[in-house]
Amino acid sequence: MRAIWIAVLGVVIFPGALSAGQVGIASRYCDLQQTASGRKVTCQDLVAAHRSLPFGKRVVVRNLANGKSVTVTIVDRGPFVKGRIIDLSEGAANVIGSADLMRVELFPE
Repeated sequence: MRAIWIAVLGVVIFPGALSAGQVGIASRYCDLQQTASGRKVTCQDLVAAHRSLPFGKRVVVRNLANGKSVTVTIVDRGPFVKGRIIDLSEGAANVIGSADLMRVELFPE
């Protein structure tokens, strides 16, 4: 994996890395019988799908409407709908709010 060195800030950025404070729309899903990672999970597990984060990466997801947050593990790929940044399992979505779509902020754990 190639890293990019930013000399002025002294920061190393890896492709696919999560920058703190990524904001967007999260959706909930429960089609977890076959995850892209091969991991067996249930809809109540605190897991999520992201387009580029590595499998096993833990991410804090904060609902901007109510301030509640949950830590999820990336086990799948998605979302495949434009404008959405993460798909949360039903269990994770229930922890931070019951809406089908939520405006969230993502942070690396």
